[in-house]
Amino acid sequence: MKKLLIALVAFVPGMVSAASGHNVHLEDANIDLTDKESLRRGVELFQDNCAGCHSTQYQRYQRVAEDLDIPVDEMRKLIHTDAKIGELMENSIETKDAAKWFGAAPPDLTLVARVRGEDWVYSYLKGFYKDPSRPFGVNNTVFPSVGMPHVLEGLQ
Repeated sequence: MKKLLIALVAFVPGMVSAASGHNVHLEDANIDLTDKESLRRGVELFQDNCAGCHSTQYQRYQRVAEDLDIPVDEMRKLIHTDAKIGELMENSIETKDAAKWFGAAPPDLTLVARVRGEDWVYSYLKGFYKDPSRPFGVNNTVFPSVGMPHVLEGLQ
């Protein structure tokens, strides 16, 4: 039994890595959790560019405001739906519509960040390139053939 446990501990990380198809170099996101100004800009960018399709449904608007010292009135301006400040950060797109438009419903980004890590998310967002053969005219080096437009293209 002990040998089986040792074998599992030794081989599972490699199997998970191979199963994820992770053959790309991930850039270091270099996140500074003490830089609240940068984090506030990130919340604004997320709300303006991502929250229409992606939720962060395990996070509350009010908690974000408290953690980043964003005044409640300022945080309310970042909520582009009829959600209240104490509610969970859910998207405004219907799952069935998203699946029809993009091939799959956009994932909840709190889960993506937790499962794949911040370096993966950072590299993914920077990994878009022009590809006229794709429906949105772009592809991604980290997640090839993804069904998402390059929403941050205007910021590059």
